[in-house]
Amino acid sequence: MFRRTLCLLPLLAASARAEGLPVAPKPVVLVEDPTLRLGDLFENAGAAAETAIGAAPAPGRRFMLDAMQLSAIARRHNLDWRPLSGEERSIVERPGRPFPREDVETLLREELVRLGMDAEAEMELPGFAAPSVPLASMPEAMIEAAHYDARTRRFAATVVIAADGMPSWRGRVAGRALNTVMVVVATRRLAVGDVVGPGDLREVRMRVERVRPGAAQRAEDVLGRQLRRPVGAELPFIAVDLTAPSVVRKNEMVVMLLDGPGLSMTAQGRAMETAALGERIPVMNLVSRSVVEAEAIGPGRVRVTTGSVPIQTAGRR
Repeated sequence: MFRRTLCLLPLLAASARAEGLPVAPKPVVLVEDPTLRLGDLFENAGAAAETAIGAAPAPGRRFMLDAMQLSAIARRHNLDWRPLSGEERSIVERPGRPFPREDVETLLREELVRLGMDAEAEMELPGFAAPSVPLASMPEAMIEAAHYDARTRRFAATVVIAADGMPSWRGRVAGRALNTVMVVVATRRLAVGDVVGPGDLREVRMRVERVRPGAAQRAEDVLGRQLRRPVGAELPFIAVDLTAPSVVRKNEMVVMLLDGPGLSMTAQGRAMETAALGERIPVMNLVSRSVVEAEAIGPGRVRVTTGSVPIQTAGRR
């Protein structure tokens, strides 16, 4: 018994010292509950620590209590504290996380589509910001009193967000629906002469007013085509800037193939223009120096009709 008493003495002494510690306001206060208590605000508040003194900030918000306000709270609750310099203050903050804007937009879109809005329209919501909710809460959102005008494509609705630890938030939103169209954009900057590959494009929806006339709207209209003009990343491909890939380039040495009944002859030539597969271009025969029209049939190869070039200018194969 005597030994147990000796063991308890240090604990009792520590408790006595703790009770004798001076009361002091906390410079920074983080609260998770909707109610602010005396012990949140003051160190060593003792038995009064659980006393409610008011509402905590909304989630994600903060407020400041200056020396005069802190002194008034201390007097009201018989705490032995007085400001020493008048510079004392406490910043009270309640952590929170923003309610996902996309969740609100999804609910709003479903309701507006039901009221007649195009399901592919883009919603313009100027000035809308969803509130913050407590960190550990499971919030829910609802749409009330939605209205959509099909003529002007304008809409309005009330957004309600409810979560444990906060009063229900209600906000009126208004905006308009913008028509969109599918376009094909480049995923990276492409230069003149580049052939568009599968990783160079993607289909996206864009506002109609932002799309240039002639913009490609299907990936198959762009894939494998060659650029006549450069295109920047995330910009639409324009149909007139696309052509079939070149198989023969200007001033390139080519094999001239002459096909005729019962014969096949070749000669060396120089392409006078760039050509895609199947296109016809002028080609100079390097032996006779004559220029004839030929069809590009493959990389570095052209076909000449029998009436376009004298047979004696071509060497036998």
